[in-house]
Amino acid sequence: MNRREFVRDVGVVAAITAARPAMAHSEITPLTATLMIDPAKKLAAMPADFTGLSYEAAQLANPSFFAAENKALIEMFRGLSSQGVLRIGGGTSEFTTFTTEEPTGPPPFDAVGPDTSKNVKSNTPVTPKALRNLRGFLDATGWHALYGLNLGQGTNANAAEEAFHAQQILGPRLIAFQLGNEPDAWRTRYRPATYAFPDFFKEWRAMREAVLARVPKAKFAGPDISNKVPYFTSFAEEAPKIAPDVILLTAHYYAMGPAGAPGITLDKLLSPDPKLERDLKSFMDASRAGGLPFRMSEGSSCWNGGQPGVSDTLASALWSADVMLQFATAGCAGVNMHGGGNGFYTPIAGSLSEGFTRRPEYFGMQLAEKFAGSTLLQTELQCTSDRVRAYAAEKSGGLQLVIVNKTEQTLSVVASLSKARNKRPTETWSLSGPAMDQKDGVALTKLSSPREHETTLEVAPHSAMLWLMQ
Repeated sequence: MNRREFVRDVGVVAAITAARPAMAHSEITPLTATLMIDPAKKLAAMPADFTGLSYEAAQLANPSFFAAENKALIEMFRGLSSQGVLRIGGGTSEFTTFTTEEPTGPPPFDAVGPDTSKNVKSNTPVTPKALRNLRGFLDATGWHALYGLNLGQGTNANAAEEAFHAQQILGPRLIAFQLGNEPDAWRTRYRPATYAFPDFFKEWRAMREAVLARVPKAKFAGPDISNKVPYFTSFAEEAPKIAPDVILLTAHYYAMGPAGAPGITLDKLLSPDPKLERDLKSFMDASRAGGLPFRMSEGSSCWNGGQPGVSDTLASALWSADVMLQFATAGCAGVNMHGGGNGFYTPIAGSLSEGFTRRPEYFGMQLAEKFAGSTLLQTELQCTSDRVRAYAAEKSGGLQLVIVNKTEQTLSVVASLSKARNKRPTETWSLSGPAMDQKDGVALTKLSSPREHETTLEVAPHSAMLWLMQ
């Protein structure tokens, strides 16, 4: 099929133009782009449970947090997805201890997140009550769980006991156990400077065997690395050889960090990340070679709690929508954004005593979630700006189109839709806010659908648009 036939028969061509405001007409240099979508080239199916959140394991020390009685948090989880994935783990998972003795006093804290996790250094208790309440929370949200066990500083015996109770209580809500958190970062922290993947894999196998002795039908996910790709690729190659119960590969992704370092800015967050493109390809290649799905089990805009004025702004909302759809297009099984407490990047902030609020990243996740259950399509975007991204998918017989505009310029999108296929926008959503650095006023809003005769679709500065076409 030649280009002219493709445009005529397939479908969607968008000419995107932008003009810099407050400039004389003669000084304007338009930003133009063309977008082509090929429905014949299906890239990946985005699972219905793609959307996820990641919370610190220490949060279980307060059994009332993840509980059926926490109606406000349940509502916010369901606002993201009706069947998402909650990952329990994080840095505090290396400081938890399972015990069947229920504490008699108040919990050590109300809520714990990336903002306070480094202060939780004691043997944080996890009890059967916390697991029972977690089961009620999962039932109420419709979500499932990835559950982390303490390999970094715990014992195999304690992990096996915790796994036994978790399997018994969480039942079908439990996807798999993860053994350890970010083992590629244990050198000089929990392990000697010579620690390498073979050392980790030996420990991982020993804990897996201990868990299987108590829970013969246990399933596992891993290696849950921080950023050292060779740990991931080695695990993807070695684990299936000796562990048929490994059902999922996991790794973390943070766009930048640490918080507070020079150069951790809005500009950096809004720019493409070459490392992500390189590492994501490595993850997916290893995933396909090993015959196992890959899930980004923890991540956000900036590690070490998030960068104030960046991770809690409209920019983070546009980033989260963009990066989730980038993972989906690559074939990733899901994305879990890390949060909890009042960390700057948490999608849901707050506690039982303070109440809960939605941070900007929450709304970006909501936009990406609208692609869940769809099939991502091949797109070709030609644009001089690297801050304009486009994604397309088929869902329920219709076409979905998202354009993310991370520039300060207005985009005028002219869509030429095939009359043979009769694709016309029937529903339109806008992810927007006052300005890139604004924390308030960010929202995902359903707009009135374009009229039948309208051919120009506007994309405002620093915003994203979703069109549903039938």
